[in-house]
Order: sequence, then structure tokens, then C-alpha cells
Amino acid sequence: MTAPLLEIEDLAVRFDTEDGPVEAVDGLGLRLAPGEILGLVGESGSGKSVTAYAVLGLVRPPGRVLRGSIRFEGRDLLALPEAELRRVRGAGIGMVWQSPRTALNPVLTVGHQIARLLRHHRGLPPRAARERAVEMLRLVGIPEPERRARQYAHQLSGGMCQRVMIAMALATQPRLLLADEPTTGLDVLVAARIMELLKDLGRRTGAAILLITHDLGTVAESCDRVAVMHAGQLVETAPVRTLFRDPVHPYTRALVAAIPRVDREVALEPIPGAVPSLLHAPPGCRYAARCALATGRCRQERPALLPIAPDHQVACFAAEPVA
Repeated sequence: MTAPLLEIEDLAVRFDTEDGPVEAVDGLGLRLAPGEILGLVGESGSGKSVTAYAVLGLVRPPGRVLRGSIRFEGRDLLALPEAELRRVRGAGIGMVWQSPRTALNPVLTVGHQIARLLRHHRGLPPRAARERAVEMLRLVGIPEPERRARQYAHQLSGGMCQRVMIAMALATQPRLLLADEPTTGLDVLVAARIMELLKDLGRRTGAAILLITHDLGTVAESCDRVAVMHAGQLVETAPVRTLFRDPVHPYTRALVAAIPRVDREVALEPIPGAVPSLLHAPPGCRYAARCALATGRCRQERPALLPIAPDHQVACFAAEPVA
């Protein structure tokens, strides 16, 4: 088997708030192979973005990594000094942020920001870096890229800022791309083009992509595997076709059922209840209060993530007889 490019084991991230500690990520384990696209899905507040921040070493006080390891190309990122970690960001690991307008520097033109990355991480001379920056803006579908490269973030629409962020992330040809809602604010045609660009990056360079999204349609079309998070914990991982054809965990089933469809009487089936507060997280399965299959055991014991089929793992007591 190919050695994983990214390997996360037993990751726990806590935020110490005035009201008490919040474990935003609790015991997460993921593996990502070169060239693979892994979709990380779940409701808002499930810990998806915090996971990306932890990989980049950007969890800042009051947050901290409690335990676990994050290995990228065999090196534990949590053990690297800050100077070495800065070299990994951008060159080895690229990031598409969820809020592009706030992530871009407001006092530098967007072309200068892309060119600066290329000069720092790829050693390009100034003129070559500027030309490459314009080319990247053209690749992500920005019209008049030469003119747009001389503009600032506040002069661009939200959708254009998103495309600039994607251009920045792809410019250095990273081996791992963390994409947090990369198609937010884009129309359907541009979003499809962006996803093709991301997939092409993987095909040409062997880069892996961790796609964080609420859009299960994008996951179905673009990903190789899917990992489902709920309330900071991983509840199911499976190949994309397996997960959509035969979801096992009740939360995964609810997510799939909530996809809008026109070929059934009820076009949209909302998930009942709400994500539990992580200030006072329940001791057992964190989905138990919303689950029709929950028993007393579910409310007292946390189910382990166990294999039920090749490359298919589920954290649910109801799935144990299947295993």
C-alpha cells in the first residue's frame, strides 16, 4: 500500500473559554494518500475547520492541541519548530480559507500577494513571479487577469476573492491542499471549473486534497472517500460510492436524506434536534439525543470507530452485529 501523505492519529483540540473547556475535536483519526481527495463533512460546529487549523499549526490561545499526532510526509507537524512549520505552509501544504476577503491582505494588490508566495517558496525572480500570478488568475476564471492583478481585495467581489485565494493555494503546487468550502459564493459553472482545477492538481502532481464542505453534491462528484464528523468526533468513513449507496451511521443517513431531491414526495428531510453543546458534552454517543435507535448504552458509552467492511468504518453500537 502507498504510504499516507497525511496521517492524523487521536487528535484532540481544546478551547479554554470563560464558561469552561470546549473540546472542538476529540480523538480524530484520518489518513490521506497521495493523489486522493477526501471529503470532510458535517454540520457547522462539528470541528472540520479546526482540524485544518491544527494541521497548519494555527490553533492559537485560547485553543490548544491536547494530544495526538499529525504526520505529513513522515514528519510530525506538531513537533516541528515554528520556523520549520512556516516553510511547510504554502510550499508543502496549501490552504483555501473559508472567508477569503478577510484572509487577503487589504494593503497589497492580489497579484503582489500571489507573486510574493512564488518568490518566497519557489524562488522565482520578480518578473517571472508576476507573470505566473497573472496566469494563475486566468486559470481560476478571473476575467482581465492583468488588470485584476493590480487591484486590492476591496475592489473585487466575494466570488472573485474566493478565486484569488484558490489561485494562491494552487500557485506553489503544494503536495497537500486543505480546501475549506472552496466554492462558497461561486456560481455553479465557476464552482465546477474550480473543482476540476483542484482535481487536475492531484492528477498532475500527486497532491492530496482535504475538501471541507457542506455540499454533499460536490463530495459525490469529486471525492474518493468521505469522512463524517459530528460534534467533534468522527462517526463514519467510507469510499464515496459506498457512503452514498449504503450509509450506516444514523447521522450519515440523516445527512444523505437531507439532500434536496425532486423525485420524492418530501423534497428535503431536515435532521431533528441540534448539535449538543461541547461545553457539557454527553458522556456517550454525541448523536444519541437525536437518534431514533439510541439505547441506554449509547447514552453512557462512546462507541469506537470500527471496520464493518474493507475501508469502511463506523462508530455506532447498532452497526456492531454487522461487523
